[in-house]
Amino acid sequence: MSDDVFERRTRRFEEILGILERLAETPWARFHGDPEKYGSSERFLQLAVEVLDDLGAHVVARARVGPVASYGDVPARLLEAGHLSEAQARTWRRIIGFRDVLVHDYLEVDLTIVYDVLQNRLDDLRDLHRTLLAAHRRLA
Repeated sequence: MSDDVFERRTRRFEEILGILERLAETPWARFHGDPEKYGSSERFLQLAVEVLDDLGAHVVARARVGPVASYGDVPARLLEAGHLSEAQARTWRRIIGFRDVLVHDYLEVDLTIVYDVLQNRLDDLRDLHRTLLAAHRRLA
């Protein structure tokens, strides 16, 4: 992935995060009764995680810290290389698991969890993104 592609993905992540922040302003009573709100939230959360995974895989490749057979390998490789803390790696693994639920178990998605992520976990996404940006810049 070129620096230009990394930057384009970064801009897309920031755009997605802005959308998620606006969706987070939706009161619960409206959110859980409005398929457009919760469906949009699910999709944009999925996209946010996928962009982070792509950026993380790029940092792994640039740092030459091992193979990535699946996105679950990305936090482990970045932790081993010192680009993530143990807490960040744990958080990222949970985020990847949440994305898997959104994609594969879409009939079983618990809207209270989606809403909780919007209300309380967007900072986790932001933190991981900042960490990836810093690692990318150090390796450039």
